[in-house]
Amino acid sequence: MNCGSPPRRLKMEPTENRPGPVAGAEQDSLPPSVDVDTAVFVLGAGVTAITHPLLYVKLLIQVGHEPLPPTVGTTMFGRRVLYLPGFFSYAHHIVKVDGKTGLFRGLSPRIVSSTISTVVRSKVKQVERLSKKEDMQNSLRKVFQETSQEMIIQCLSRVATHPFHVMSVRCMAQFVGREVKYGGMLSCIVKIFKEEGVAGFYVGIVPHVLGEVLFLWCCNLLAHFINTYTVDESFSQASAVRSYTKFVMGIAVSVLTYPFMLVADLMAVNNCGLAAGLPPHSPIFKSWLHCWNHLSQKGYLFRGSSFFFRRVPVSSLPPSED
Repeated sequence: MNCGSPPRRLKMEPTENRPGPVAGAEQDSLPPSVDVDTAVFVLGAGVTAITHPLLYVKLLIQVGHEPLPPTVGTTMFGRRVLYLPGFFSYAHHIVKVDGKTGLFRGLSPRIVSSTISTVVRSKVKQVERLSKKEDMQNSLRKVFQETSQEMIIQCLSRVATHPFHVMSVRCMAQFVGREVKYGGMLSCIVKIFKEEGVAGFYVGIVPHVLGEVLFLWCCNLLAHFINTYTVDESFSQASAVRSYTKFVMGIAVSVLTYPFMLVADLMAVNNCGLAAGLPPHSPIFKSWLHCWNHLSQKGYLFRGSSFFFRRVPVSSLPPSED
């Protein structure tokens, strides 16, 4: 009997050491996820850099800076209109003034902001996966729960990224008056904090948050009602149609919420010492509602929403010469 006991101990020892290899396997599974996150961040930064000239031109149009004269043209119906310069003409003008690198003014704060937003979007996706596992039914209650969670995360993201948005907007707006007040991110932080305090980093955050929250709720609710009451279950491509509904609704709703983004950008520049935010380029606004009312009266609530075929209707033009 004594001779049989040692083998039993030898058999028990490997079972006690089993957690070691399992923990090691879990640790080995971590690097791929880290690599994926790094790749997502790098890709996001690359997309931000590539699209930055578009947003740069868009901002200059938003603040009303039109350095190039309009050209007279006609529509397909024969109506004579004035065409404002499009993206390519505007970008070519920036390159002539500041060189090719001038198209990337204010890029660094945007990359930081984009990185934070990427992290937030990944968290939102995790929330969506968990909610889908808990309840596969596409109920209205589920939509309200998911949208509420996304709204909270999006608001927290805006609080974290808005200071970088303000810095980027002001760096780009310096093109109007050829100022050099705002340089790198560190100098921007110091300059804004000295002149305006912490509140200076959050100028225009209210319309920005309102626009994003309105966009989120409208997009999710419209997509839910369309998928529930319009898409027929018997349709073979029903799942594919549902997957694109939210994307299409996002494009439509973004047009309606654009004025909020415009007001947020204008408030970020207004009365900060730059020519783009001071008379005669812009009146000094007391609040974002004052800014909204001014744009509404002038018919500028959608200024900068289009890069091409920017037209200014003309009531009277001299007759064309034969």
